[in-house]
Amino acid sequence: MNNECCKKTKNRSEEEYKNLIHRLNRIEGQIRGIKGMIEKSAYCTDILVQSSAVSAAMNAFNKELLASHIKTCVAQDIRDGKDETIDELVATLQKLMK
Repeated sequence: MNNECCKKTKNRSEEEYKNLIHRLNRIEGQIRGIKGMIEKSAYCTDILVQSSAVSAAMNAFNKELLASHIKTCVAQDIRDGKDETIDELVATLQKLMK
C-alpha cells in the first residue's frame, strides 16, 4: 500500500463509522462464503454470481465513502483554498475507474 494514503486522517461521525463498518462486515462475510463455495467445489457460474455480488457491494461502499469525502473533506479544503485537493480527487477517481 502507498504510504501517502496514510498521512491524512478523518474524524468520522459515529453513524458514518457504523455504516462503513457494517458494509465491510457484510462484504467480508460474502468473501468467506465464496471461499467456502470453492472449498466445497461449487459450480463456477455459482461462484461467479457471488463474486459479482461482492463487486457490486464494494462499488456501493466506494460510492458511499466517495460521496462523504466530497461533501466533507473536499468541500472544506476548497473553502480553505487548498486547490491541490481537486487534483487529489481527480487522481482518486481515475484509480476507482480502472
